[in-house]
Amino acid sequence: MRGFYIGRFQPYHDGHHQMVAEIADEVDELVLGIGSAGDSHTPRNPFTAGERVMMVSKAVAGFDPTTYVVPIEDLDRNAVWVSHVQSMCPQFDVAYSNNPLVVRLFREAGVEVRGSPMFRRDVLEGTELRSRMLADEDWREHVPDPVVGVIEEIDGVERMRAVADTDANGDDPR
Repeated sequence: MRGFYIGRFQPYHDGHHQMVAEIADEVDELVLGIGSAGDSHTPRNPFTAGERVMMVSKAVAGFDPTTYVVPIEDLDRNAVWVSHVQSMCPQFDVAYSNNPLVVRLFREAGVEVRGSPMFRRDVLEGTELRSRMLADEDWREHVPDPVVGVIEEIDGVERMRAVADTDANGDDPR
């Protein structure tokens, strides 16, 4: 059986990693979808799809089961989103999500959906980790070591600081 789990992974953190480990106990293969793949260089989505593919791929290297990492660009038409995801991924039998919209869309498309426990959401949440990065607080202990390496390699914290800055009137200079 092949499972599917999607996240923005901005960044991939220990909560995601624990979820992947839980799913790995139930499936023979796992597809990890990098959601909002077209978004980057913003405070909410600072990392590119390629950078997130590196984070996730390095973090799950050597995992059993076989894991595929697939970027999934947003589609602003929820009614066809599941078919879009299916067209971008290896075929899967079950989707894992706790997001109410994602759960509904998969179920409406006839895909089995399983939820999962949330892990330490007070800290293991992308918004919290990005805030910690900007404030130069402890974040490294909440992400797998390979993810720390990728973020340092791309100077990700400095990028986040740059994209969080605006000029005096808040205008985007583009």
